[in-house]
Amino acid sequence: MKAEIIRQRRKDLRYQLGERNLDGLILTNPVEVTYVTAFAGHDSWALVTKRSTYLITDSRYTEQAQKECVNASIVERKGTMSEALGKLVGKLKSIDSIAIDASVSVAAYEALKKSTRRSLKAIESPLKTSRSVKDADEKAAIEAAIAIAARALEHVKPLFQPGVTEIELAGTLDLEMRRLGSQNAFETIVAFGANGSRPHHQPGNRKLRKTDTILIDFGARYNGYCSDITRCFALGRPTAAYRKAYEVVQRAQAAAIATIRAGVPLAEVDAAARDVIRANGLPVYGHGSGHGFGLEIHEDPFLKEDAEGVLRAGQILTIEPGIYIPDKLGIRAEDDILVTETGCEILTRACPHDPLPA
Repeated sequence: MKAEIIRQRRKDLRYQLGERNLDGLILTNPVEVTYVTAFAGHDSWALVTKRSTYLITDSRYTEQAQKECVNASIVERKGTMSEALGKLVGKLKSIDSIAIDASVSVAAYEALKKSTRRSLKAIESPLKTSRSVKDADEKAAIEAAIAIAARALEHVKPLFQPGVTEIELAGTLDLEMRRLGSQNAFETIVAFGANGSRPHHQPGNRKLRKTDTILIDFGARYNGYCSDITRCFALGRPTAAYRKAYEVVQRAQAAAIATIRAGVPLAEVDAAARDVIRANGLPVYGHGSGHGFGLEIHEDPFLKEDAEGVLRAGQILTIEPGIYIPDKLGIRAEDDILVTETGCEILTRACPHDPLPA
């Protein structure tokens, strides 16, 4: 990660702290620690003040932190995180008011309040919004993660044969993504037949049949950044009900993508997909129509019926409408989209949707 990018992120964060009359911010979310320090390890917190950045970690990660962190002081803790931060803040006489990410546990918050002996405020991290807009390096990492996922899927397609189990197919796809230099962005979903009606189905021992359907929801993580793709396939001739649902989902996704550009209300994008499914007399899905992603698989913005706010240029999000009929079928189409000032760019074109068998 380029040092100038990290420095700009800290500059932006410090401006936001100044706007709130805060002297410092404690970050506990691992991806936000990475975002402002470039450190990719775990079990570490960061403190950003008006002039300095500190990474608090332990001996397991000290060497890694020294190599990865950009212009940050490494504090190796011996005791608890709150004790280490208390000692650190005690040495920083210019700090009076400190904020901490509101996602921290109540126990940790109370311990920190006691150890720091400063005014401590729990706030929603100001990085939440800024992280939703991706810079050129982030976009490149996401595109690389997409390319790896697409290649891995092509490698496992020869396994689309009767007898293979859901868990075997999921495991092979996971292995292929690792062989190509990535990690899983999340637990891969493989659902055969009616199992697809469960949006977060866990792969099991269900075997693929001669005439059957496949739903695969998967993604790679490359250099910390995720991809998120869902594709559906059919072996043999699918039923008329499946064929209709598949075509409606494709149209619903296309309708939502057609609305995307900077300034469009999030709820409008969500409604565009749902309206197509509703107009065709099919059940409307209960999950959101899409979400942002990056260092985390779920980030702002979230496309929901009651979503507030508008799209911003530089955001990268999924569009993923679906149709689910319990004990019968499940279909979802999910692509990764970059929002631009005048429209959008589909980043997952290298992973095409397969046409249904004739």
